[in-house]
Amino acid sequence: MLRFSLSSLAFVLLCLWAVITITEAEYMKYKDPKQSLNVRINDLMVRMTLEEKIGQMVQIERQVASADAMRKYFIGSILSGGGSVPSPKASAQDWINMVNDFQKGSLSTRLGIPMIYGIDAVHGHNNVYGATIFPHNVGLGVTRDSILVKKIGETTALEVRATGIPYTFAPCIAVCRDPRWGRCYESYSEDRKIVQAMTEIIPGLQGDISANSPKGVPFVAGKTKVAACAKHFVGDGGTTKGINENNTVIDLQGLLNIHMPAYPDSVRKGVATVMASYSSWNGVKMHANRELLTGFLKDKLKFRGFVISDWMGIDKITSPPHANYSYSVQTAVLAGIDMVMVPTNFTEFIDDLTFQVKNNIIPMSRIDDAVRRILRVKFATGLFENPIADFSLINQLGSKEHRELAREAVRKSLVLLKNGKSTEMPLLPLPKNAEKILVAGSHGHNLGYQCGGWTVEWRGVSGNEFIVGTTILTAVKNSVDPPTQVVYSQNPDAEFMKANKFSYAIVAVGEPPYVETYGDSMNLTIAEPGPSTITNVCSFVKCVVILITGRPVVIEPYVAKMDALVAAWLPGTEGQGIADLIFGDFGFTGKLARTWFRTVDQLPMNVGDPHYDPLFPFGFGLTTKPV
Repeated sequence: MLRFSLSSLAFVLLCLWAVITITEAEYMKYKDPKQSLNVRINDLMVRMTLEEKIGQMVQIERQVASADAMRKYFIGSILSGGGSVPSPKASAQDWINMVNDFQKGSLSTRLGIPMIYGIDAVHGHNNVYGATIFPHNVGLGVTRDSILVKKIGETTALEVRATGIPYTFAPCIAVCRDPRWGRCYESYSEDRKIVQAMTEIIPGLQGDISANSPKGVPFVAGKTKVAACAKHFVGDGGTTKGINENNTVIDLQGLLNIHMPAYPDSVRKGVATVMASYSSWNGVKMHANRELLTGFLKDKLKFRGFVISDWMGIDKITSPPHANYSYSVQTAVLAGIDMVMVPTNFTEFIDDLTFQVKNNIIPMSRIDDAVRRILRVKFATGLFENPIADFSLINQLGSKEHRELAREAVRKSLVLLKNGKSTEMPLLPLPKNAEKILVAGSHGHNLGYQCGGWTVEWRGVSGNEFIVGTTILTAVKNSVDPPTQVVYSQNPDAEFMKANKFSYAIVAVGEPPYVETYGDSMNLTIAEPGPSTITNVCSFVKCVVILITGRPVVIEPYVAKMDALVAAWLPGTEGQGIADLIFGDFGFTGKLARTWFRTVDQLPMNVGDPHYDPLFPFGFGLTTKPV
C-alpha cells in the first residue's frame, strides 16, 4: 500500500513537472507586452540563431519579396521603392492585403518575428493613388510653422497606416546650401534653425514622447502612428556644387554648426531610425564613417534606434559601385549600419555577412547590437502585438479634412516676390468678376508637375490621370464669379493674345518633376516653353506668374515683364490654396527660407555670406490682406 502510494505520488509529481515545463516552454517573455522593453529584447535575442539575426538586418524591395522568402531567410524588412506599388491605382485594401501576405510569411517562422514595411511618404503618402499630397519641404520651410508641420506629420501617419504600413523614410532634415542640388526641394531651408524647428514633424508622425522617456529610445504611440526616419546623415545638403551623392568639404565645426543640429533634436524627440547619406564628408563615405555613425550618433547622442542604409548605399562605398562587395559589407556594418537596404540581391548580402561573422571578421557583438536596435524599433512600433493590419483606417486616405490641411499648407508656403510694376498699383489680389481671363503655361493644368518628384513614380509623372487633386486651372474656375470666362492655353503665341481681349492672365510655369541626380542642374534655368510663355502673355496683358519649382531658379531676365510673381514651390494636390491667395480670400504671409540668387555664378550663396547679393534675400516676402 505504501509502495503504491509512493508510486502514485511520484507519478503525480512527474505529471505536474511536465505541465509546468510545457507551460514554461510555451511562455515566451518577448511575446508578453507586460514585460519591460529590455526584458523582451533580451529574451528574444537569446533564442535567435545567427541566421535569424542576420535576416533581421536585411531590407528587400517588394518586387523580390514573397511569403516564402520571408519564411526561408527570416527577412527583417520590406520596402516599396519610389513608384513600387501592388498595382496601378491600388486601393488601401490592396496595399493592406499585400503587406499582410508578406507579414504572414514572417509570422510563420520559428520565432514569429514580424517584419517592418517601409515606404517613402515624404510629402504625404505620395506613392499611393488618392492620397493627400502636401507641399514638398522647400515650401513647408517658408511657413516657419512647426505646429502646422506637426499636423502634417499626424495626417501623413494616418494615411500611411491606412494602407497597412508602419514605417516611413521621412523626414529629410538636410540643410541645402546650394540649389543646384537635385534634392534641394526635400530640404526645409538653407538655415539650420528652420530645419531644427521642422523636426516637429517627428512627433507628428510618431506621437509625443513623454518627458521621462529614456534619451534616444525610439517612441511610436500606437496604431495610428508610424516609425520615422531622419535622413540623410549627415551633410547631404552641403556637397561641392550641389552634386548629388558628392563630397561635403567642411571642417568638423562647420559640420556640427550647419548640418548636424537637427539630428540631436530628432533623437530627443524619439526618432526611430536614421538613414545614412550617400554623400561623403571630406572624402569619407558616410556609409563607411564609423566616427560619425557610431562615435557621434550612437555613442554621443545616445541614439538607440537603428541606422539604415540608403538604396544600395553600401554598394556605393566603392567606385564603381559593387566593385568589392565583401569590403563594402564589412566596412558598412563595422561603421554602424544596422539594417541594409539591399534591396534586390539579398542572398549575396546574407551569404557574405554570414561568412564574415563565422570567420571573426565582423564580431558577433556588432551583429547583436544591430539586431537589438532593430527589435527595439519593432517592439516600440507595436508590431509584436499588432502585426496584421486591418481596414479600420482606410477612410483616412485622401480625406476632406486632410486635403483642407494641405490647402492651408499651400497658402502658408507661397511667397509673393512682386506685386505690381509699382508699389502704388498692386495687381494682387485679382478681381473675381473679370469678363475674360487667361490661364496659361505648362504647369497650369498638370497635377504631376504641381506635385513634383516622389509622386506616384520615383521621378514623378506628368498629367492628371494618376493623382487626385485640384489643378491651378480648376482652382481658378472654382474661385471666379460664374459669368467670368476662363480660357486655358498652354503656350499661347502673339497672334492668340492679339485675337483675345483678356482682363488679366495667370501664367503657371516652372520645372518638370525630377529626383536626386536627375535634378542636379548647373544652370537652373526654366526650360522652354516657360520663358516664351511669360514673354508672349505678359507683353500683351497684365499677368501674374506662378513659379512651380523645387528651388530658386534664374528669373531675373523676366521679372520686369511680369506684373506679379509668386513662388509656389511644389505645392502638391491642393491647388485651391493658390487661388485662395491670388484672389484675396486669404493674404500672402510666406517669407523665403532660401536665398533667391541672381545668377548661378554666385552659388553657393547663403544668408550671412560675405558676397551676399541676392535677387530676393532670405526672409523676403511681400504681404497682402484678405479682401
